[in-house]
Amino acid sequence: MNRLTERLSAEGKILSIYATAGFPQLNDTLQVLKELENAGVDLIEIGMPFSDPLADGPTIQESSTKALMNGMTTELLFEQLKEVRNHLSIPLILMGYFNPVLQFGVEKFLKKAVEIGIDGVILPDLPLEVYEREYKNLFEVYGLSMIFLITPQTPERRIRQIEQASTSFIYMVSTSSTTGTQEGFTEESMEYFRRIEAMNLQVPTVVGFGISNSSSYHQATSNSKGAIIGSAFIKALSKEGIKGIPAFIQSIRSES
Repeated sequence: MNRLTERLSAEGKILSIYATAGFPQLNDTLQVLKELENAGVDLIEIGMPFSDPLADGPTIQESSTKALMNGMTTELLFEQLKEVRNHLSIPLILMGYFNPVLQFGVEKFLKKAVEIGIDGVILPDLPLEVYEREYKNLFEVYGLSMIFLITPQTPERRIRQIEQASTSFIYMVSTSSTTGTQEGFTEESMEYFRRIEAMNLQVPTVVGFGISNSSSYHQATSNSKGAIIGSAFIKALSKEGIKGIPAFIQSIRSES
């Protein structure tokens, strides 16, 4: 059992935060991660900036653009995180798009990720079939979890295929729009959460997209193992800086 599966199998709901590497300033990455763990976050998704992020809303796109302008690269990210396990014990996931990973070299990327203590990878634009045909063996060799996304439109048969391919959790997209574009959840979304819960999947689900405050966090986790907050955290970080992280996390954790 690794850090990721251990945390997912533990009692309690998970709060995961998406943080763009190299944002707000280029060398803030490690300090942001440390503050998040100290504030009580269970899991961190480290966003690898990319120039054409298909699924990201404007807030995360802007943070990604800023990070790239700051000088963030995949190579530099690995350099910044080379001693991350001297400071953090919670699971860490790299989230980004496949093209930079391909350019870096897939095996080289996985090897580096394992060396610095990364637990999983999310690549929304890498299709399940391509992963299974070309990269699954590499992920297994390096012991990294590949995390797949489902949406309200994903057919049950496809969800079952993703369940079979998953070794940690399924990222449950709350809406088919881009991130950061909604406030709270509609009854339609809640019905989707209940439908997936009723499938009794063998791996837990963690909800992402549209979670911005305590109310939406508790809504999202009522039928899932946890929730991921991205855009709302990036906005808070932009406004309050690193010093504002503890108050932001406390505001999410509080019962609404």
